[in-house]
Amino acid sequence: MRRFPVIAALAACAAAFALPASAALEAGAKAPDFSAPAYLAGKPFTFKLADALKKGPVVVYFFPAAHTPGCNLEAHLFSEAIGKFKAEHATVIGVTAGNIDQLADFSKETEHCGGKFAVAADPGAKIAAQYDAVLDKKPEWSNRTSYAIAPDGSVAAVHSDLNPNLHVNAMLDAVKALEAGK
Repeated sequence: MRRFPVIAALAACAAAFALPASAALEAGAKAPDFSAPAYLAGKPFTFKLADALKKGPVVVYFFPAAHTPGCNLEAHLFSEAIGKFKAEHATVIGVTAGNIDQLADFSKETEHCGGKFAVAADPGAKIAAQYDAVLDKKPEWSNRTSYAIAPDGSVAAVHSDLNPNLHVNAMLDAVKALEAGK
């Protein structure tokens, strides 16, 4: 019967390691302001976080690289849900340091962003570093970390997980909570 405590301890350790990694910026922290070259439906512009926050909450989701399987899926999931984000007065911006030369096409392709939200280039992962969203194994690329930022510039929620399926719902729940708290 001495096995039970050992098994329980092992199960607890396994569960802890199965949880998504947490990012350094936590709820309540001030989100670093940034501007970056971006594309919406293939058209270039400069995305400015400060300007977007004047309109409402902003979801900044970092992803490793355009035209990679997980990132393609995540972009598609955000594009499918963009109407729900807009209903909450939220702006969505994808930010990546990987394959930035492909962002114009990535932003307009139906199977990815579909022209429904912007994606920004982060050469050298400088913005990602400010948000502690750098991929450990490839530090020149962004990790898969999403932030919901309140209009006052504070982090409302963060979700860091390499599974692309979980970010949209986590961020949608966060912006809904912001709208409900008004």
